[in-house]
Amino acid sequence: MQRKAILIYNARILTPDGWMEAGSLLIADGRIQSIQTGEAPADDLTQRIDAKGRYLLPGFIDVHVHGGGGYDVMTGDIDHLIGMCKFHAAHGTTSLLATTLTATHDEIIHALAGAAEAMKLEREPDGALLLGVHLEGPFLNPVRCGAQNPADLRDPSIEEFDAFWNASQGTIKLMTIAPELNEAEAVIRHAVQQGVTVSLGHTDADLETMQRAVAWGATQVTHLFNGMRPLHHREPGAAGSALMLDELATEMICDGIHVHPDLVKWVFRVKPEEKVVLITDCMCAAGCPDGEYVLGKLPVIMKNGKVYLKQDGGGEGSLAGSSLTMLEALANSVTFTGKSVAEIIPALTINPAKQLGIDHLKGSIEAGKDADFILLDDEWKLCQTFVRGVKVFEREGESL
Repeated sequence: MQRKAILIYNARILTPDGWMEAGSLLIADGRIQSIQTGEAPADDLTQRIDAKGRYLLPGFIDVHVHGGGGYDVMTGDIDHLIGMCKFHAAHGTTSLLATTLTATHDEIIHALAGAAEAMKLEREPDGALLLGVHLEGPFLNPVRCGAQNPADLRDPSIEEFDAFWNASQGTIKLMTIAPELNEAEAVIRHAVQQGVTVSLGHTDADLETMQRAVAWGATQVTHLFNGMRPLHHREPGAAGSALMLDELATEMICDGIHVHPDLVKWVFRVKPEEKVVLITDCMCAAGCPDGEYVLGKLPVIMKNGKVYLKQDGGGEGSLAGSSLTMLEALANSVTFTGKSVAEIIPALTINPAKQLGIDHLKGSIEAGKDADFILLDDEWKLCQTFVRGVKVFEREGESL
């Protein structure tokens, strides 16, 4: 059913050319029709909404998220996927990739099939849009497994990738793989041919191997500095390679836990600005009370927002994802770097859109693109989230 056109006016709109004061956005059929200063002309059938001077920004695109709000991608349960998308929409995310974990073949197949079915549901947007799947694991190096279950790690194979591809009904958009593993080259080349963006992660690769992987078609690095061979002055490792090779976009978790704040600032300085992609790597416990949870099959503890593997004796194991939201990632990055919101926003919007090849539809406020945006107040707190022109979240007491 065709929806009524919407005119949002009196907004401070962040466009690719900078801020537009007292701007208006005309939306029809889920797309942005026009952007201009002042109140754009509209017919009597158009719904008019006064933004009351709020900031209007493109919605966030999270390409690495395992869950949130108590919901978990690996259940393969459609209700979990919908719940996760609603949770993240309440924190500014308008699109995301359901991210898997290393598990048995059948467990991954089940999760992929569930995501594919969720994507086929025909309904009005009610949360962040599920863009597809990020296949993180099982083709990872045990030496750098982090919170990925080492018992289920294995070498890549085209046969298993194809089984995953078929179960996902072609919805795998991003895959993390360790390029030093046996048959990694064949699988990377094969995935790229299928249109999958390949990210290098949970890897012990050296510079030479990382360079070869770029030649095979890899274009991204998974959660920079975490789960990879660190920088060394005699061998740059995977982390150093990610910084040195401009062909590689770098995911980064800006919670102040996974990466030191000063290092975040340095990455924004040394990487090309279009090659920084902020993610949450969020797991099910985000938005929930501190306590014990499960990541895949591994017991984890969340305490004061920090999530780590539970060890015998009560010690802290490896970090196990995060409880971060994209809105917090934006605020943290502004604080860590001293940059403005406008300078950081591309790392949460247009940069991930480019990595997925959807920047013609998403990632910025431009005519012809999907009407995915958020409205923030003067304190940069979220008021509303819109997905394809539909309001999917509204903070209590903030009705327009």
